[in-house]
Amino acid sequence: MFQNLSDKLQTTFDNLTRRGRLSEADVDLALREVRLALLEADVHFSVVKSFLDRVRARAIGGDVSRALNPGQQVVKIVNEELIATLGEPGRLNLKGPQPRVIMLVGLQGSGKTTTAAKLAGKLRQQGERVLLVAADLQRPAAVQQLQTLGAAIDVPVFTAGSKPPDVAAQAVAAGEKQGKTVVILDTAGRLQIDDTLMDELTAIRDRAKPVEVLLVADAMTGQEAVRIAEGFHKKVGLTGLILTKVDGDARGGAAISMRSVTGVPIKFLGLGEKTDALESFDPGRLASRILGMGDILGLIEKAEANLDREDAQAAAEKLVSGSFTLEDFLTQLKQVKKMGPIGQLLGMIPGLSGPKMQIDEQEAEKQFQRTEAIINSMTPRERRNPDVLNGSRKRRVAAGSGTTVYEVNQLVKQFKDMQKMMKQLGSRKGFPGLPRMR
Repeated sequence: MFQNLSDKLQTTFDNLTRRGRLSEADVDLALREVRLALLEADVHFSVVKSFLDRVRARAIGGDVSRALNPGQQVVKIVNEELIATLGEPGRLNLKGPQPRVIMLVGLQGSGKTTTAAKLAGKLRQQGERVLLVAADLQRPAAVQQLQTLGAAIDVPVFTAGSKPPDVAAQAVAAGEKQGKTVVILDTAGRLQIDDTLMDELTAIRDRAKPVEVLLVADAMTGQEAVRIAEGFHKKVGLTGLILTKVDGDARGGAAISMRSVTGVPIKFLGLGEKTDALESFDPGRLASRILGMGDILGLIEKAEANLDREDAQAAAEKLVSGSFTLEDFLTQLKQVKKMGPIGQLLGMIPGLSGPKMQIDEQEAEKQFQRTEAIINSMTPRERRNPDVLNGSRKRRVAAGSGTTVYEVNQLVKQFKDMQKMMKQLGSRKGFPGLPRMR
């Protein structure tokens, strides 16, 4: 996500932070590079101009000239102004009489149906009683798709009715009768310039009386997403935005532009196809990703959502006691894989997303797969005690995993080195964050 933009900005800032003092010309040269990077990333030109004007006004001021590291101070200013451009995070309005209605709108293919299910799953985890509504009666199999997704997250789907405004009204009544707290309307995709279909959307809104009208927009459409948002906002009055396919957008300009141009807050980002791949929008964390500073909070949230706390504690105790086996390692590897693609996880670690690191995400994924295959090809005894792996056993493991004896040797050596190091650290009193457990 934002990889091209992030790489170019980091290169510019690296050149800036290597200088001792910064002249006004140095600042202007760096900001010229930032301007080109933002425009290439498809950020709206008016947003770029306003953003850089604010940065320059602060960057040539006394705070920067007196700073210990002027270059780092400029990067700090860019980060703060980027957060301001992205806007305050929008939160769902779940106030008022139940059920509260959330209406999703947007173009066909923007990911509304999948997003409806993701949002339903997220709210269900928060204790809400959710009803999904199949109000998209235009796209073939849209109703069936929502039913399949609803079944996967254990959320019922309302399907009665032949006209979308009637479906919406009947669904709200059914939700109230069933004691639901939230009703999510999945409407058909439509162009903002199609007056007939937009009138239908207005009728749905008037009948269902939603507390939220959220535009689901494909981030990969770039500046067109901004124009789409403006059109829908004018017709039906948007209360928020959900940007989808953000994980596949190397440029990321739409995310930076939309709040500033439309005045409508971004509320969620869609980061994949899975039903849990929806995260609340946080401008600070998004700015950190764009500037290559990682997203440790996001990584922690992923870990908390996917890793078993007791298993992790047990693994930590085994590590420092020296009883951690390849079998345990395989279990932890599978736990980490639940958190998402390894490339995405690496990008959330500060310092591992910049151009200088040159981390091949595909190669990292392949290495995970090779490691898993090697351990799976071992017998339970070999996993618990790698010392029994003689030449013939290693050849068998290599053949069974589709790897080489060298790769088997490398994995075993790295594992033993880790075992030895962790045992030494665990035996030291007062080691920060890793107290003696024996």
